[in-house]
Amino acid sequence: MADDWQKGGFGLYVHWPYCVSKCPYCDFNSHVAQNVDQDIWRRAYLSALSHYAARTGGRRLRSIYFGGGTPSLMRPDLVGAIIDAAQRYWIFDNDIEITLEANPGSVEAKRFAGYRRAGVNRVSLGIQALNDTDLRRLGRIHTLREALNALEIAHAEFERVSFDLIYARQDQSLSAWEAELAHALALEPAHLSLYQLSIEPETAFGARARAGKLGGLPSEERAADMYEVTDYLCKNKGLIRYEVSNHALPSQESRHNLIYWQAGDYIGIGPGAHGRLSLDGKRFATETPLDPAIWLKKALTGTGESARLPLAGAEQATEYLLMGLRTRAGISLKRLKAMGGALPDPDPLHRLEELGLLEQKGGSLRVTAQGMPLLNAILRELIA
Repeated sequence: MADDWQKGGFGLYVHWPYCVSKCPYCDFNSHVAQNVDQDIWRRAYLSALSHYAARTGGRRLRSIYFGGGTPSLMRPDLVGAIIDAAQRYWIFDNDIEITLEANPGSVEAKRFAGYRRAGVNRVSLGIQALNDTDLRRLGRIHTLREALNALEIAHAEFERVSFDLIYARQDQSLSAWEAELAHALALEPAHLSLYQLSIEPETAFGARARAGKLGGLPSEERAADMYEVTDYLCKNKGLIRYEVSNHALPSQESRHNLIYWQAGDYIGIGPGAHGRLSLDGKRFATETPLDPAIWLKKALTGTGESARLPLAGAEQATEYLLMGLRTRAGISLKRLKAMGGALPDPDPLHRLEELGLLEQKGGSLRVTAQGMPLLNAILRELIA
C-alpha cells in the first residue's frame, strides 16, 4: 500500500491565518491582525516547503490551494514565491489547479491580476449570502454590490471561479432560499459550494445559541427541504452534486478537494494546517500549531509541524470510508480492503441498501441521492 496515495493524487495546502474580522459562525483557524510582516511569512513558507521537498521532491503535483483565513490579504508576490518554489520542487500536472480563496471585501482588480500573473488559475469567493441583511447577520464585511463586483472581477481574470453560499440561516424561509439560489444560478457559475449553517460550539454563534440568543434557526424538516431544493435547482442548471455540499458542471470539480475525498497525499503548511504523507511505506497524519507565532518560529527552521503520527491500515481505511462516501462516486471496496480495513458489517449495510440509502455497483459503495441528506447517520451505522 506504499503507493496507494497515487490513486488520489498529491496536493499542497497553504494556510494564511489572518482576517480583517472574525465571522461569528467560523471555526477555522483564523486571527484578526492589523499589521502582518509578510516578508517573514514568506521565509517561513519557503523554509517549510524546502523541508517537505527533501522527502517528496519529484512527485507530480496535482493542485495547490491557498486557504484561510483570508488568503486574498496575501501580497501577490508572496503567493507567486510559493508557487515558484513548488514548481522547482515538484512536477506540475499539465492542468494543475491553483486555487486562492478570497473574500469580496478584499478583492481589487489590480490584486487579482497580480494573482493571475503569479500562477493562480482558480478563485473561490466566500460570498455566503445574496442580501445585505443576512450578510450583516453573518458578520461579513462586504455588501451584495461588492460581492457581485468581486465576482465580475474574478471572471475577468480567471477561467475557473467558484463561490460559496450558506443556507438554513436565521429566519430564512424555503421560498427565500429558492429565490436566492435562483439568483446565484442566474450568474452562471461553473462551481458552487452550498453549506447548511452549522452552529459550532467554539464560535460566537455557538455562545449565542447556548445563551438562547440565536433565534430563527430552521427546523430539521425545513433544512432538509432546502437541501432537496438545492439539489433540484442545481441539477436543472447542469451542476451535479459531486460531494455533499459541492455542485459543479462536468470537469469543473475542485481537484484539490478530491485529493482529500479520494485519500490522496497532501502537504499542509501554515498554522493549523493538516496533511497526509506516505513515506517509506508508511502513511502519516501531520499537524501544525494553531498559534501563528509558534508556527512561524518552527517553520523558519523546519516543516512547522507539531506532530507527525503514523496511521495504521485500519485508520486509513476508516478515513477513506468517511471521506469517500461524501462523494457521488463513493469508494472502492477492493481498495478499502487493501488498506487493511474491514468491509462494513453486512447487517447495517443490507439494511441501508434496502432503505435505498446505499448501493453497491461494480465493486463500489456509494450513498444514494436519497441517502445523502442522512450521510452522518449512515456513516455512524457503518463504523459503529
